[in-house]
Amino acid sequence: MATALIGGMLQQGIARTDVHVVDVSPQARARFADMGIASHEQWDGQQSADAIVFAVKPQQMKNTVLALKPHAAPSLIISIAAGVRTSDIARWLDDHTRIVRVMPNTPALIGAGVSGLFATGGVGESDRTVAESIVGAAGKYIWFEKERDLDAVTAVSGSGPAYVFYFIEALEEAAKALNLDETIARTLAIETFVGASRLAEQSSDSPAALRTKVTSKGGTTQSALEYMESTDVKARVIAGVKLAASRARELGEEFGND
Repeated sequence: MATALIGGMLQQGIARTDVHVVDVSPQARARFADMGIASHEQWDGQQSADAIVFAVKPQQMKNTVLALKPHAAPSLIISIAAGVRTSDIARWLDDHTRIVRVMPNTPALIGAGVSGLFATGGVGESDRTVAESIVGAAGKYIWFEKERDLDAVTAVSGSGPAYVFYFIEALEEAAKALNLDETIARTLAIETFVGASRLAEQSSDSPAALRTKVTSKGGTTQSALEYMESTDVKARVIAGVKLAASRARELGEEFGND
């Protein structure tokens, strides 16, 4: 995700010299060095940062925050660690007040992501602009007034690409079961999703209305959809997403424990 954000910012014209990466992995540092980005195993704090972006796994977040704590006071803190709450980050940083929490998703890797953002009370308009310039480099973003809404964002768009891949996988397997070539099956499944998503994005009709337009009475589509409805496919998807949101809340409690 850090690679996606930095790549997007570079495309938007930010100077390579304005970006520094801290990573314990030699391989990661080499990758960023190939991008012309200064990378460090540790931050010596000689250069203050306008913004510090924590792009680490949630279980690594506390130790990473504590390691950079001596240098964080003047900076806007941006966290993309899933589930880690701003109140815990603030506590680890001795009540730091300028924190933006972000829930991105993996399409950010190709500049097509969508992220949910939440800001603490100490984040001003200029800080929001900085956060938007960083997060917006990898796709669209939406601000939320309540941090708990990010649990729903995590369940819907954060985990959402996996649901889409799951359905693409099923559609591909169905095509192969109908004796279509594997390459053709994959192309049909993927391009159908790409095209339908673009149509939904550009149309003023709701997804339900678009579905109805494809579904002729007594036709092939109706046959498939009636079976899916009879087996509660939509209800199970909704239930699964709710479980993901519940798990997001649980992980927030776990990650915040001292």
